[in-house]
Amino acid sequence: MPTRKSPRSGSLQFWPRKRANKFLPRVNWGAIPSDKSKNLKGFICYKAGMASAYVKDNTPDSMTKDKPITIPVTILECPSIKIFSVRFYKDNKVSKDILAETLDKELKRKVKLPNLKLKSNANKAKLDSVKLEDYDNVTIIAYSQVKTTGLKKKPDLVEIGLTGANVEEKLAWVKENINREISALEIFEANQLVDLRGLTRGRGLVGPVKRFGIKLKASKSEKGRRRPGNIGPWHPARVTFRIPMAGQLGMFTRAVYNNKIVSVGKASENPIKNVKNYGDVKTDYIIVRGSIQGPAKRQLVMTAPLRTSKKQDKKNFELVRLM
Repeated sequence: MPTRKSPRSGSLQFWPRKRANKFLPRVNWGAIPSDKSKNLKGFICYKAGMASAYVKDNTPDSMTKDKPITIPVTILECPSIKIFSVRFYKDNKVSKDILAETLDKELKRKVKLPNLKLKSNANKAKLDSVKLEDYDNVTIIAYSQVKTTGLKKKPDLVEIGLTGANVEEKLAWVKENINREISALEIFEANQLVDLRGLTRGRGLVGPVKRFGIKLKASKSEKGRRRPGNIGPWHPARVTFRIPMAGQLGMFTRAVYNNKIVSVGKASENPIKNVKNYGDVKTDYIIVRGSIQGPAKRQLVMTAPLRTSKKQDKKNFELVRLM
């Protein structure tokens, strides 16, 4: 019988394969183009679940142009966010953080707030007295008003980049919006492309067949079928990281690029009710085409597209109803 040969199993691009240390991933905001978004380059959202959408295909040169079709969609609830602090950078290093004037009491469960004893006007005075020539970039730390969704009380925090030609434009927008709730509908619109970053569904300890996709050994193989037949040579006398072994699967940070927004809306105007494993959508929501990583109620970071795909960008769908 000839020797069985096959290409290696499992990508070496993602390493180490261990659980992420936080739910909302860090984003390289400097890489995301400023012309693909409005004011903010990203937003915090929560996955409600999937559905089938009955839409009218308005894509040019499509075989189903002007015809009704059914596509899979994911419903994302997007409660409003507020600015927690303003972050100033110099030479790609954090140089200063200034807290917002008013903060929600739920933040005490999430972060330590030593500066809350300051007077309400103190932080505003700090913001007005900043010397812009000392810094080359400005971002914000934002937190979600997740209590309005009924999922939980503790907000999620994430750093979000700003659009603008220079520091002056970015700081001017921050001063206008530092004490107000910012809606996702101000940032994103229908038929726009977005990227979604977050953690995949956690599956715990699994074997190498499910984790790396290796083939099962022959039916009468010794020492188990669902394991590698060889874990390396005698010398060097150690198991290299390239050998498929059992371990953690899931809870990995992944990005899904170029998702087309099918529709945006408010729950007060067009309610979405009884989503499986989620319940009712109570705030603003965004419906995107296709599937998104993670289970129901998983927090995600929605951003402007990093690399726009022409094929996805020209698609145009008009939502008729959810099925």
